[in-house]
Amino acid sequence: MARTTKKVSTGKQIFRIVLLVSTVISLWFVPWVLVKAWILPLPNTVQEQVNQTLSYGFDGVIVYVDEAGKPPAFYAAGYHNRELKTPANPKALFKIASISKLYVAVAITKLAHAKRLSLDETLADYFPELVGSIENADKITLRMMVQHKSGIPNFTDSPDFWKNQPNTGVDVLKYALDLPANFEPNTDYGYSNTNYLLLSRIIEHVVGYSRQQYFKEEILTPLGLHHTFGSLSEVNLDDVMSGYYVGLEDDFKTEEQGMIATAEDVGKFLRALNDGTLLNKKEMEIYSSIYEFNHGGLVPGYQCMAEYHKDIDAVVVQFMNTTDFEGYQWNLLEITHTRVVKILRKAKGL
Repeated sequence: MARTTKKVSTGKQIFRIVLLVSTVISLWFVPWVLVKAWILPLPNTVQEQVNQTLSYGFDGVIVYVDEAGKPPAFYAAGYHNRELKTPANPKALFKIASISKLYVAVAITKLAHAKRLSLDETLADYFPELVGSIENADKITLRMMVQHKSGIPNFTDSPDFWKNQPNTGVDVLKYALDLPANFEPNTDYGYSNTNYLLLSRIIEHVVGYSRQQYFKEEILTPLGLHHTFGSLSEVNLDDVMSGYYVGLEDDFKTEEQGMIATAEDVGKFLRALNDGTLLNKKEMEIYSSIYEFNHGGLVPGYQCMAEYHKDIDAVVVQFMNTTDFEGYQWNLLEITHTRVVKILRKAKGL
């Protein structure tokens, strides 16, 4: 009996040693900038946090906060344009990347509510020519595409997509064609930009004109959002915050990368989406069954996050104009965004 106890005790000691070694090894490979971002004392104000964020390698930061019962607050630090040393402008235009998926999901919801399309129709119902080029096109429904349950490969995962940047005059859908499905429809989840590329084309097919014009009619104009655009061709380039990639001197501002908006416009949209201003009761039932209410976005040179926090009735939008290959900058965006929310909660005594 004593021998058994001793063996168990020794086994526990060995386990603890292995666990300690594993922890040390894992910490060794965690970038210390991430650890630093987590463990630094929480500042008292959002502006202090925004200023602190620059020390993590970002060229410019914008934060917009809309707390119920208070005027919106704007914060910025760093550069709007690094080369010209232009200070960051909290009302600058910014490439919102995948935050645009929220607008697409709202548009699909409104068209479904109006019976102009059905969420149970298939990709093949709209684009029969894709049968054979996209596996399961006749089984993949619009609902599955909105929810990223289609199994369609993500075109931005293709090495050719990145090799041929900025893909001027190229239909990027080709990077997702003639590939095996990632999984059978509705059996798994797989984030795919191809879903929303195709949903955008379905919107245009149904309404007969551009996606952005439909957004303007159904979302932007009703909400008074006058600083949200579909492409760089619609704006003064000087109003767009520059975007940088770690290790490169290039400014990615001139590359066409989708929708552009101010943090304030994104914040107003997000509050309206969450509080029922944008969607009527039936539309809200549809939307809440198919997609999320917060989103982040990432393209070379630009990353952003827009979230509504119900417990403090606050919208927080964060723009950061520096990205990297490893994804550490994205981790830092998540960490610093969380710290901004903690500051707001602390101010409310939560």
